[in-house]
Amino acid sequence: MENYLTPASTDVPNEPMSKVDTTWLRMEQPDNLMMITGFMVFSEALDLEKFQDVIVNRLLAFRRFRQKAVRHVNGARWEMDENFDLNSHIRSAALPGAAGKDELEAFVSDLASTPLDPTRPLWQFHLIENYQGGQVLVTRFHHCIADGIALIQVLLSLTDDAAEQSVRKVDATRYRKRQATAHNLFNRLIEPAREGIDLLSHMSKLAIEEGTQLLQQPEKIRSYAEEAGAMGKELLGLLALPDDPKSVFKGPMGSRKRVAWADSIPLHEVKAACASLECTVNDLLIAAVSGAINGWLIDRGEDLDAMGEIRATVPVNLRPLEHALELGNHFGLVFLTLPVNDSNPLSRIAKIHANMVELKSSHQAQVSLGVMATLGLSPAWVQKPFLDAISQKASAVLTNVPGPKKPLYMAGTKVEEMMFWVPQNGEIGMGISILSYNDRVYFGLITDKLIISEPEEIINRFQPEFEKILYLALNFPELTHRDHQLVESLMWQQMI
Repeated sequence: MENYLTPASTDVPNEPMSKVDTTWLRMEQPDNLMMITGFMVFSEALDLEKFQDVIVNRLLAFRRFRQKAVRHVNGARWEMDENFDLNSHIRSAALPGAAGKDELEAFVSDLASTPLDPTRPLWQFHLIENYQGGQVLVTRFHHCIADGIALIQVLLSLTDDAAEQSVRKVDATRYRKRQATAHNLFNRLIEPAREGIDLLSHMSKLAIEEGTQLLQQPEKIRSYAEEAGAMGKELLGLLALPDDPKSVFKGPMGSRKRVAWADSIPLHEVKAACASLECTVNDLLIAAVSGAINGWLIDRGEDLDAMGEIRATVPVNLRPLEHALELGNHFGLVFLTLPVNDSNPLSRIAKIHANMVELKSSHQAQVSLGVMATLGLSPAWVQKPFLDAISQKASAVLTNVPGPKKPLYMAGTKVEEMMFWVPQNGEIGMGISILSYNDRVYFGLITDKLIISEPEEIINRFQPEFEKILYLALNFPELTHRDHQLVESLMWQQMI
C-alpha cells in the first residue's frame, strides 16, 4: 500500500469552512448526530489490502478526508490532521449470534448512536466480516463534509462497473475542485456566505457590477425585482408555517437511534405502476411510505382525523451533478406534507403529486439554503433556537436518492446491496430514506428509540403498501391517480 502521508498530502494549507457547512457542524446535538450512516453488502469478503489501496488512492485524493473540523469563536476551519492514521478510520468487526439482519440492524443502530471522534477527520468505515456469507461495509460521514448527493458521488468514485477496473489506480487530479457558476442573483448573493467570504464586501462589489449591467440592460430590473419579491414572499411563508401537530412522532428524545430497512422492490415494477397511474416515481414511493406509516398508526389505535397530516423536510439538490465532487453542502429544504392519515393509496398519490408540483414551482429550497448560510454567519447561540423552532414544523426528514442502475464493484468485489440513513435535526426524531441501486428500490428508516422503538413495525409494511398500488395499476389500467374517489367507491380495501 502506498504511503498516504506524502509531501503532496501534507502541504495543503488549512482553509475556512463554508458558512453553510459550519451550520451543519454546529447542528449536532447528543440526541441528533449529524451523521449520514450507510452500508454496502458485498457478495464475498473484501481483500483488506486492496480496499485500503482504493481508500488511499481514491478517497484520500479529496483533501477534505485528511482534514479535521476545528471550531473557533467565529465559525470553523478545515485543518490538516498531521497525525492522520488510516487505521483509525477503517475498523473491523464481527456480528454476534446468527450474524443475520437483526444483528446487523443492532450493530448499525449502535454506530448511528455513537458520535465520530471530533479530534480526527469526521468519517469512518467499519468492515463486518461474517454477514450471511459475505461482507458489509458500514460508512459514517459527518454532514459538514458534504450533502447526501455529494457523498453518494464520493462513494461511487470508489467503485467501477467491472471487477478488474475497481482495483486500478486512478488519476487523483480528476478530483480537483471545479468552480461552479452561479447563474441568478440569489445564488450570487448566498454563494459567498456558503464559501466563507466576507458578505458585505462581496455585496458591495456585486452591486457595482450589477448596477453597471442594469444601465446597459434595463430589462433585468424587472426580472430581479420579481425574483427578490418571490424570495421575500417565500421566506415569510416559511416562517409562518404552523408547527406540525402533536403526535406519536413528537416528544422527548434520547441518544439512542434505531435503524431498519425493507426488502428491496424491482424498479421496473415501480415504473410500470407510475406509467399506468400517471404519476412520478417519487410520488408513488412517498405514497407507499405514507401508507406504511398509516397502517402502523391504525394498528396503534391512533385517531387519524384528530392528528391529520404531517410534514417532512425534503432535501433538494441545488447544484449540477457534475459539481458534486466539490463536496460541501449545496442543497435546500422544502416542507412536504405526507398524508399519513389517508388509507386510500391513490388519494395519497394524488395529494403528494399536487404538493410536489407546488413545491417545484416555489423558491423554498433556495430560501432555506440562504437561511443556512445566514445562520453560519451568526453566533452559535443564535443558530440552535432558530433551527429548533424550524424543526417543530416537521415530524420527519425524507430523502430519495437515485443511485447507479448497474451493479458496481469495489476493490474487486461486487456490491450486492446498498442503503443509507439520513440524519435528523432539532426536534425531529424520524428519518426516511429511499435509494435505487441496480434496478431495485431500497427503503430505510431511522428513529429515535424514545419515539419509535421498533422501526421494523413500519418498515415491514412498505412492500405490502407498494403491492396494493401495483395491484390497482395492473388490474385496473383505466385508473390514474386522479381517480381516487372512484377507488373509494369501489371499496378498494376489499379488492386488495
